[in-house]
Amino acid sequence: MNTGMRRRAATTTVTLTMAGTLGFGLMTPVASAAGSGPCYDGRCKTTVSAPKTIKVNSRTFGFGKLKITHIRSHSVKMTAVTTGGAHLSGTTSPGGTITFNNLEIWVKSVTGRKAKLQLSPTSS
Repeated sequence: MNTGMRRRAATTTVTLTMAGTLGFGLMTPVASAAGSGPCYDGRCKTTVSAPKTIKVNSRTFGFGKLKITHIRSHSVKMTAVTTGGAHLSGTTSPGGTITFNNLEIWVKSVTGRKAKLQLSPTSS
């Protein structure tokens, strides 16, 4: 009797854990879609050609649109306008990083007129 109750409790725990996991799995794409794109939270890897606008969370980063304005074999230029109206601009070569407020943009590589970028929030 005691062994049967332990099995039942373990089965119930596994079932509830799986239901919670599956529930979150189904809800995550909806939450991401509501955020306006895969880079909205500031965490993504993407390949872009200029001109390109990447939407990010303006409350988190102080600006809502990161604009890639020029891509050359030796440099990538990007700009943003903060919610307060300040203009941010930066240029870096492949392998370099630019930080706008608390968003770091790493230019992983450039091939032709396309750049591979990785965005990540800074710890500040």
